[in-house]
Amino acid sequence: MKRISLFLSVIFIANLAQGQIQSPEEFLGYKLGERFTPHHRVMDYYDHITSTLSNAKSISYGETYEHRPLRVVFMSSQANMDNLEKIREDNLRRATILDGNPSTNIPIIWLSYNVHGNESVSTEASMATIYELLKSGSDKKAWLHKVVVAIDPCINPDGRERYVNFYNQYGNKDYNADPNSREHIEPWPGGRANHYLFDLNRDWAWQSQIESQGRIALFNKWLPQVHVDFHEQGVNSPYYFAPAVEPYHELITDWQREYQVMLGKNHAKYFDENNWLYFTREVFDLLYPSYGDTYPTNSGAIGMTYEQGGGGRGGLGVLTEIGDTLALTDRIAHHYTTGLSTIEVSVNNSSRLLTEFSNYYDVAINKPTGKYKTFVIKGSNHHRKLSDLKVWLDTHDIKYGTTTVKSLRGYDYKSGSNSTFSVSSNDLVISAYQPKSVLAQVLFEPNPKLSDSLTYDITAWSIPYAYDLDAFASETKVTVSVGSSSDDFVNHKVNGKPYAYLSGWDNLIDVRFLSKVLRAGIKLRFSEKSFSIAGKNYSPGTLVITRRGNESLGETFDQIIINAANELKKNITPVGTGLVNSGVDFGSNNMHYLKAPKVALIQGDDVSSLAFGETWHYFERQIDYPIAVIGDDYMTQIDLQQYDVIIIQNGRYGSFSDKKLDKLKSWVNDGGRLILVQGALDLAAGKDGFKLKLKTEEDSDEEDQAFGDRRRNRMSEIVPGAIFKASMDQTHPLGFGYQGQYYTLKNRPKLYKPLEDGWNVSKIGSGIPLSGFAGKEIRDTAGNTLVFGTENVGQGKVIYMVDNPLFRAFWYSGKMVFSNAVFMVGQIQGR
Repeated sequence: MKRISLFLSVIFIANLAQGQIQSPEEFLGYKLGERFTPHHRVMDYYDHITSTLSNAKSISYGETYEHRPLRVVFMSSQANMDNLEKIREDNLRRATILDGNPSTNIPIIWLSYNVHGNESVSTEASMATIYELLKSGSDKKAWLHKVVVAIDPCINPDGRERYVNFYNQYGNKDYNADPNSREHIEPWPGGRANHYLFDLNRDWAWQSQIESQGRIALFNKWLPQVHVDFHEQGVNSPYYFAPAVEPYHELITDWQREYQVMLGKNHAKYFDENNWLYFTREVFDLLYPSYGDTYPTNSGAIGMTYEQGGGGRGGLGVLTEIGDTLALTDRIAHHYTTGLSTIEVSVNNSSRLLTEFSNYYDVAINKPTGKYKTFVIKGSNHHRKLSDLKVWLDTHDIKYGTTTVKSLRGYDYKSGSNSTFSVSSNDLVISAYQPKSVLAQVLFEPNPKLSDSLTYDITAWSIPYAYDLDAFASETKVTVSVGSSSDDFVNHKVNGKPYAYLSGWDNLIDVRFLSKVLRAGIKLRFSEKSFSIAGKNYSPGTLVITRRGNESLGETFDQIIINAANELKKNITPVGTGLVNSGVDFGSNNMHYLKAPKVALIQGDDVSSLAFGETWHYFERQIDYPIAVIGDDYMTQIDLQQYDVIIIQNGRYGSFSDKKLDKLKSWVNDGGRLILVQGALDLAAGKDGFKLKLKTEEDSDEEDQAFGDRRRNRMSEIVPGAIFKASMDQTHPLGFGYQGQYYTLKNRPKLYKPLEDGWNVSKIGSGIPLSGFAGKEIRDTAGNTLVFGTENVGQGKVIYMVDNPLFRAFWYSGKMVFSNAVFMVGQIQGR
């Protein structure tokens, strides 16, 4: 009996312990807000919770570039957790993604923290929030009978650790609230972005980053009814919560608007009780589709951003402009309050959340509200563009396929007008009548409707322009047979000893292939002129890899080429002769040797960290080609002659010294190739030794303006992100791979004259954008301005890129022009 009693006591104590979790203070050894918690300790705390409680479960969705774990913790009542997979599947049934009728009625509330690494209060607040929901005796535990709560404690671990490590290194023993103290001034690049310095809050739709790819895959397996993205803003800003400010995208529903108001009123109640300042309906809109609030909104959720004052300058405590000390503990309390308030409102409206969610998808399937019902991507587009597009569509669960309809009338993206067009069985067709209807319509619409021109981000992003696709948008509904992203590539095999291998040059996969064979020691040429051989036509830029010149590789030559093509699933063509049917033969002087360039990328305080990251990511993750990163603080101390290409990305270069510029000019004069992008053009415009000039508008008389309208009046001078049609000289190496036009995404108002002594490879025609907003002064002056050009400076060249072709890694069509600047320009005398 004693043994049985002892056994029962052990079971009782174990069960009791299983239900008890430690508070963050007990587990970490300090109160939240007294210091910043390292990411691994945050993960330890969440592991403590999920290993102690059976009604909390951790789901991994990958790891960061720096190998930190990415996890979401799901929690609910024990009964709901026992039935969690059924709840998830029933939610997808409401979205018509799975067949059948749901038998559960539990909505999902998803809270995402710390998408910007130096907005570091978020992760601390997440630990306070989960403890309050799950601790023994909490009155909030009753909520978990009605909802499932998902918490992602840190979307951006790499950026957060960059910030936390900085603060731990430079923070005073007792924090100094003086905003000028070092602990409040982060060094370049700051902790906001991820490893590759991408803003993950603008990557939800584009999924260029590994964190985004894993998160969206998991998100789309659950499709929550409510999603909150927790942020921080300037130290002097009060707290911001929903409702958002206009412009809302026109496809956002009345219910989604109404729920934002309901939440805002509930938050206001708690903030009023504490005399905390807050604001709503200002600054943060719901237009750009790739945010942590708009992407969930376009997937049927109530998506919101909450913004706490603080950010990277907040530290553990900082003085505001009115002399108050904003402490980390205050910031935690505010995010903790809105997080719980969000769950509270969702619990009290759980039935309606599910009803409206079901209605949202019923409308999507049966009566989509957008103007365009069918998007047709012509099968004549580059096959690799189409295959890459299909893979991207699959990540969003956007369905596509074919139709038997032979012709339609619709909007031609290329001409910007309506016309009748033919439809073939090879065309990719996307119907608006599908579960992800709104997301598809938003991403493919030709020109978003703006209820207000004051926006927080770009106003144009249409995928057919981003990919440079022949495409149409029709108001007519058609029946679509759903397809998949099947791969029809057939592996190449070594077959004899061809005279040469040919590779096209019009897609990023061709650049990756070039990178791979160059790194393997292959020597090759490219054609300056078109030619045809064996019944195929080849455009300028075509890579020609002859056996001649690669004799030192012996028997491995063919295998290197074949292995590279097969690994990349890229088509190449072996030919048995260097004699072409038309055009230039392989021994012609118009076949130019391509020297593998040594490339350097400038880093420093003047450089936009985001633009730097876009370029860094392009080389390392998109084309796998080596670059040297050179700090502008020691640039003058090293020998630049060892580099063929130097890239200076967008930034503000007012403090860039004459000594640095003189060294760059000397290097260019000696044969270097300098690529200047966006703000970096300020280093050359109007400066001695360069021919680049700004285009300025004549001064005009202006009427007196009201002080209160000053921000709105400035809109005439800006272009927050609009798409313009430009020409492209495909005979110039910078324009290789293009078909005579380019769609440029312009988000910087400076305009430049065509070069008087240089090659104007791409120019804007009309100043009226095809898509998005541009102020009147921009529209009046943007016509006949430079987009891309090159200038001979001494023995070298400067490549001017007025607009950034690598913007956020989603402007697919820009990647070839940047590749041309790196690999092709300067390889032909005079070009």
